[in-house]
Amino acid sequence: MQSASYLACIFSNVTLYSFSSTLTQNYPLTTKSLYLSLDQSSSMASLLFLTIVLVSISCFTRADLPGTWELLLENAGIASMHTAVTRFNTVVLLDRTNIGPSRKMLRKGHCRVDPNNPNKHDCYAHSVLFDLVTRSTRPLMILTDTWCSSGQFLPDGTLLQTGGDLDGVKKFRKFSPCKFSEFCDWQELENVELSHGRWYATNQILPDGTIIIVGGRSSSSVEFYPPRETGAVLFPFLAQAGDNQMDNLYPYVHLLPNGHLFIFANNKAVLYDFVINNVVKEYPDLEGGPRNYPSAGSSAMLALSGDYSAATVVVCGGAPYGAFIDRSTDTPAHGSCGRIDPTRPDPVWEMEDMPFGRIMGDMVMLPTGEVMIINGAQAGTQGFDLASNPCLYPVLYRPDQPLGLRFMTLNPGTVPRMYHSTANLLPDGRILLAGSNPHYIYKFGVEFPTELRIEAFSPEYLSPDRANLRPEIVELQETVKFSEVFDMFVTVPLPVVGLVEVNIASAPFATHSFSQGQRLVKLAVSSAIPDGEGLYRISCTAPPDGKVAPPGYYMVFAVNQGVPSVARWVQVVS
Repeated sequence: MQSASYLACIFSNVTLYSFSSTLTQNYPLTTKSLYLSLDQSSSMASLLFLTIVLVSISCFTRADLPGTWELLLENAGIASMHTAVTRFNTVVLLDRTNIGPSRKMLRKGHCRVDPNNPNKHDCYAHSVLFDLVTRSTRPLMILTDTWCSSGQFLPDGTLLQTGGDLDGVKKFRKFSPCKFSEFCDWQELENVELSHGRWYATNQILPDGTIIIVGGRSSSSVEFYPPRETGAVLFPFLAQAGDNQMDNLYPYVHLLPNGHLFIFANNKAVLYDFVINNVVKEYPDLEGGPRNYPSAGSSAMLALSGDYSAATVVVCGGAPYGAFIDRSTDTPAHGSCGRIDPTRPDPVWEMEDMPFGRIMGDMVMLPTGEVMIINGAQAGTQGFDLASNPCLYPVLYRPDQPLGLRFMTLNPGTVPRMYHSTANLLPDGRILLAGSNPHYIYKFGVEFPTELRIEAFSPEYLSPDRANLRPEIVELQETVKFSEVFDMFVTVPLPVVGLVEVNIASAPFATHSFSQGQRLVKLAVSSAIPDGEGLYRISCTAPPDGKVAPPGYYMVFAVNQGVPSVARWVQVVS
């Protein structure tokens, strides 16, 4: 950092800090311990000196922390409550319909009729398609209310979207993506509907390519798409996990490589055999209080690798019990994480702490197998206008590091991403940030306004000093079958040293601090064999079955010394 800008940062910020809880929230460890060590008789000169020291540390640290931010679009037209990346390198942004005017108009002559008032027409878009190349959007037309709904990609790349509120609570919708220059739009399915209303449910693709829809408000059951003759099947665990502030909504659902589902709600988890509707195992409770909506933790299953016999699930953050009932905006979030291998005979939770307490953080699997924790707040709970103190610092979780050394604090952003914000992995390795609307309608000119900006965060692996390590995929087939051995050809500016990983990442449906269907699988690969000047051939083996990688489209990354390529989309089929 240049000395002039460094000094400017110090002097411009000294006047902004007070000796209050705000400062201790910005520096939860260092400042608190230092200030508590000061005697009450300390002079103002000492306090001022200490403040200058802390601000100078802040300026230096912010400049040197890894990662960079980029504004992709100033005004997307809507605040995205739900986000999904398609195989055409476009992004579906979806809000809810009964929110009033957005900032994007529908196509002329395509207004939506208000279901509660046939004489009232809504001509505003509540969904848009964002093109990563041109950085522009076009309106999509959604007819029924998608408030707090769920979704998942089908094996053919179609986005299945389910439930919501009011007229949308039992709806199935589909979006068959296309190139941005072509026309595609939402389709509301008319001849089929959900057996139970699904509001705050979770979707997960299964080994055979069907979708399971789990839970929802007042829906302690599961059902499937395509619908089965049995309709909804009762799942009592969800009711048992609930409390008087719910805490069992948007359950965390992970498909394990043994074919069963790990389902987490509140502070409880079970191993569920969906084929026979049976809880196979109950896991120990996770300490630290509730983790699901409205207590606003997050979860991810770590990368599957080796012989795919084991899986590890991480659950992080959340609000203390009672914050939602009390409508407390300043109750500090906790920063504890639990980590468990649910495939072990007698698994237990391993506990660790994030650098910051966080609610509403998104956990995004990176192509390297690391996890980005981003977005959210440090106090309050989920719900309209119920959180404060945005957590602007992303955190990198490095699962292969020893306990106590797994978290790395990254370069902070400037845009608060609070309630109803999302984070998604892009094919170029960046993280797309969208949304944040902690209000019932669009509201601007307030402390945490409705957020229409779309940003991207570039992890450290995309820094210029690593460009010579970045591989480029030059040849790869578009479809692979389970267990198929296939070749990938890559180029790398510098000679390859060691193994080049080939990792496949699903495109999840991100909403409410959880990425439904998120998955990263590390393929078995050979050493990179030179095949011409700067060209290498890598022999890869596709996943063995749908339990490891359900059929569908995946982003395929070549990863060289921790630096990923731009992904190619490949369809994995049976």
